[in-house]
This record gives sequence, C-alpha cells and structure tokens, in this order.
Amino acid sequence: MGRRRIDDSLGLLTRGYGFGEDIWRRVEPGARVAPVRLLGEKAMLVRGAEGVALFYDPARIARHGAMPAIVQETLFGRGSVHSLDGDEHRHRKATFVDVAYEDAQVERLVPPLEREWRRELDDWVEGGRRSAYDAAVGAFGRAIMQWAGLPGTRDAQTRWARRLAQIVDGFGAPYSPAFPLAMMNRWWSDRNAQQLIDATRSGALAPREGTALFAWAWHRAEDGELLPSRVAGVELQNSMRPMIAVARFVAFAAKELHDRPVWRERIATETAERGLRAGGPIATMFAQEVRRTAPFVPLLPGWALRDIEMDAVTVPKGGRVVLDILGTDLDHRSWDHAVQFDPERFRGVADYEALTAFIPHGGAEVRTGHRCPGEKLAIAGLATAITVLSDPRISISGVGLRVNHRRLPTKPLSGGRIRAARSPEGCPFHRG
Repeated sequence: MGRRRIDDSLGLLTRGYGFGEDIWRRVEPGARVAPVRLLGEKAMLVRGAEGVALFYDPARIARHGAMPAIVQETLFGRGSVHSLDGDEHRHRKATFVDVAYEDAQVERLVPPLEREWRRELDDWVEGGRRSAYDAAVGAFGRAIMQWAGLPGTRDAQTRWARRLAQIVDGFGAPYSPAFPLAMMNRWWSDRNAQQLIDATRSGALAPREGTALFAWAWHRAEDGELLPSRVAGVELQNSMRPMIAVARFVAFAAKELHDRPVWRERIATETAERGLRAGGPIATMFAQEVRRTAPFVPLLPGWALRDIEMDAVTVPKGGRVVLDILGTDLDHRSWDHAVQFDPERFRGVADYEALTAFIPHGGAEVRTGHRCPGEKLAIAGLATAITVLSDPRISISGVGLRVNHRRLPTKPLSGGRIRAARSPEGCPFHRG
C-alpha cells in the first residue's frame, strides 16, 4: 500500500491511452475500481458497467469543474453545456437533443453526407491524394455546416472545418505547439460563431427553423433570457465540432479496413446491392467496432459529491472519480474476446445505447445524462465514410498506420493514405 503515495498525474501525460492499463495491473484481475492519487489527492479509477453506473449517478458525481479549465475552454468553450450540472444542464441539453438526436435530424444530414463523400471519392479516383482523415474533415465539416443552416461557400466551410479539427487535435497536448494554435483557432471560431448568432437575431440571416443555427440563436435559459451571443455561438460549435471529430474514427477505420481486406470486400458488396445511403448494416457494424476499440479519449473525470466507497476503495467528498472509457469499452467482463476487433459482435444490435459498457460517446441517458446527443450523427457519418473507403476503385496504403497511444487524442499517423487503385473496377455506387 506504500505505493499509493506515488502521484499518478504524470502518467496521464506519459502513458496516454495506456494509463488505465498500467493502473489496473496494480489490483486484482477484473477489479472494477482502483485507487489512484491525482495532484496529491486520493482518487479512484472505475470501469465496466459498475463504474459507468457510479460515474453517471448525478446524486454522487458532478462533472462541473472536473476537467482542467485550460482543456475545457479550449475544446468545449467557456460556458458550454459540458460545464453544467443539474437542472441547468438538463435544460440546455434538451436543445441539443432537439437539434441532433431525433431521427429526423439524422435523416436531414444524410443527403449532404452522401454528396460530400461522393465528391471526395471522385477526387481520389481522379488522382487526389488527401488522406482519409483530411477528406473526412472536409466532408464532415461541409455536411454538418449545411445541416446546421450555416451560409458560406464550400471553400469557406472547409477552412472553418479545418480550424475546428485543429482544436480537437491540439486540446489534449498542452506541452506542444498544437495547443496554442488550438487556442487561437478557438478564439477565431468563437468570434465567427458569435457573428452568425448576432446576424440571425438581427434578421440579416434567416436559418430554417429546426437547424442548429436557428435553435441556438433563439435558445432561452431557464430564466427566460436569450443566451449571451458568445455562449450561443459556443453551443452552435458544439453542435457541429463532434461530427468533425469523427474524422479521427475515419482514420482508424482506414487502418482496420487495410488490415482486414475481407471486411472491405463485404462492405463493397453490400454497397453494390443497396447504394451509398449512409452505410448499410455491415458498414454500420464495422463503424461501431471502430468506435469501441478506438475511443476519442481514454478517460473522463468527475467530482465526488459525497464520500464514495466502491469495493472497499474510498474517495472523500470533493475527490476525483475517473471513468476509464477505453478500459470499459475493452472490458473482458463485458465483452467476449474484448481486445479482438470483431464487427460481428454488433450484428443485430439495434439499441446500442442499452449496452452499458459501450461508451465511446459517453454513457447514461442522452436526455438526462451526459451521453452525447450527436452519437447517431456520428455513426451515420462514420458508416458512410467506411462505405466510401471500401470502394474497389481506391486503395488504402499500409504506410503510416502506426498509432501513438501516448498522444491525446490520437489517430494513425498518416491519417490513412488513399490512392486510386491500379486496376479500377466498376463503381458500386453507380451500378444498376
């Protein structure tokens, strides 16, 4: 027990996605909780369905202030829903649910998704050399901005999407030049989004009702007042940026498709039979397994609202409780052959939210908890990208697919290099 005096904070920077694995080696195999020390204070790391149940219990755990402010404000923005708890969180979260979670909103995203990914595919076939990641940033960015009701040319939308993608890339690396660049892009994006909110409120812009721009321009807080236009602009970005962040999953999907040509052929065959249409069942199974095995972040922090005890491990009121996202998604007690990449585990799984230990976009209920309401959009986007990456007219290079698991967030280093195939075959998207 003397080792408990060691502070584990440095391990977050030096181990990254391997942090949880190192901690679990200290305790009994299969343990649900492990004692840690963060910034000199007692804390606990939890995983599995039991850990998820504790972490998302609003009577025991709060999220407000748990994430370092320098990270919170860079990634999510000052005053965002991610910094709220209780009734205030539920009230603002309801607008995110209206904007992003309902099936009609997902269907509204499908046409621009298909359109933008067809353009990326055509560019690759004609000799384009963008990586899967870079193509996804542009395609997802343009599609989600059209969906959100934003004006602007394709080039302008692509440029803003790249800024938002860089914020995602740099927020978790405060020791690198990527972080100050992320702060600069956050300032630019906040200003641009605030101008869109102000233009909508003044009548200079008239976005369609039901779009994210309309919803956040006219969202009222619990006291009945409109949100400050800067905060409304932050939430407008939080309705779009997660879709752009899915580009990191696309890079992982390119790696897995390269390593599993049989699955790539299966998806291409499915597409030939049904067309692109946001990805079929097999592409969606593959997308879900990518999300399970390559979550965006490895951990999420929270505060104990009272003294917490779990399996004889305690943390006092005000102590940190940290949910091991990766350790839960790869939990041997929750998944058969947990570390094996096997999309078949998602065959016939319609209600993925019922899988307690499947939390790549957070856990608990969407409407009342902290689960991301844009998860359906992310799945549709990723499945569409996987469908395109399986087209036999393009190839995925095996060069540069190594993943640096110490960096947060991470992806295959090359982003997945895509080239026109040497022997082009018929396009499954245009048959029939």
